[in-house]
Amino acid sequence: MSEHAHDSHTGPIQTPKQLWWTAVFAFVVPVFLIIGLVYYVTRDAKPQAGVDNPELATAQRIQKVGRVELRDANRPLAAGADVYKAQCAACHEAGLVGAPKLGDKAAWAPRIAQGLDTLVNSALKGKGAMGAQGGGAFRDVEIARAVVFMANQGGAAFAEPQASEGEKKD
Repeated sequence: MSEHAHDSHTGPIQTPKQLWWTAVFAFVVPVFLIIGLVYYVTRDAKPQAGVDNPELATAQRIQKVGRVELRDANRPLAAGADVYKAQCAACHEAGLVGAPKLGDKAAWAPRIAQGLDTLVNSALKGKGAMGAQGGGAFRDVEIARAVVFMANQGGAAFAEPQASEGEKKD
């Protein structure tokens, strides 16, 4: 009875030969499978998707991250209409992606009610589909002038901002 009582506690491996085959299938075969997969994946040079010109792709990957752009700090400030034509007209002329059209008093009224500071902040930092306009080709005060130009065309009576002493030196 003692022999049969311990039969239920034994594992599936009964002999040393079964242990040896289990070790082979559990450790050796997976190692060879992994080596085979690595060989399969690395056997040919595989270019990146969409790369037709490897020299150009390499040049783009190693290009400089930043650049220095020198501008004339003493140039006169651009008028709001000029900044509007250069920076804002692409979306505000056609009313793209919800941009209020120039001169559309109904679309500009709720925006004008928020005040000039809110409008300028939205233009500089971006809002909705409109990207941030600050830090580009125009100074912040020039962007503010463009905002005043557009708002005034929509029924506001904002005064055109002037450069502060700090902005005159920038």
